[in-house]
Amino acid sequence: MNDRLNDPIPVTGSTAFGRRRGMTRKSRRLWLLLACVLCLGGATALTLNAFRQSIVFFMAPSQVLAQHLSPDRTIRLGGMVVAGSLARTIDGTTPVESFDVTDGQGAVRVRFAGILPDLFREGQSVVAVGSMKDRIFMASEVLAKHDETYMPKEVADALQRSGRWDPRFGPPPSASSWNGMTRTQARGMSSVASQ
Repeated sequence: MNDRLNDPIPVTGSTAFGRRRGMTRKSRRLWLLLACVLCLGGATALTLNAFRQSIVFFMAPSQVLAQHLSPDRTIRLGGMVVAGSLARTIDGTTPVESFDVTDGQGAVRVRFAGILPDLFREGQSVVAVGSMKDRIFMASEVLAKHDETYMPKEVADALQRSGRWDPRFGPPPSASSWNGMTRTQARGMSSVASQ
């Protein structure tokens, strides 16, 4: 006859009733849900880590002076260029520009190796991208305004927070009104803000 019918049934994995016990639908759904949650959590962690490394925060000079920023943290510094603070030197063949940026409450010295934009002027608004090193902002990029009436939103917000401008009384101050601030006044603000 048939020898397979006489073969004993394996005992491993059997239950008390002699039937093999497999995963139920409920347990399969639970494992699938757990795997989906783990994948979603991993993807979220990777995305947040990538954003954290590439996000560049805007800060006003008074905020920069109030915080101790690590040299590896890249930020956007915005404010007005202090009249009379621009100094130009040459490092090898690269022009190096230094100037002070203020928000009316503090001033930060900015150093930029390269050619400044054509629209860059003292007494005008500017946004610089870079990091702090030894109380000097090392800019890797400098963005100048478009014309005499333009002011970046971040700079206008910083002026509003510093008390230099109240939107109830009209538009932000013109760049020409900042030309009266001298380098000595800006230096005095930075020493007061850092104390």
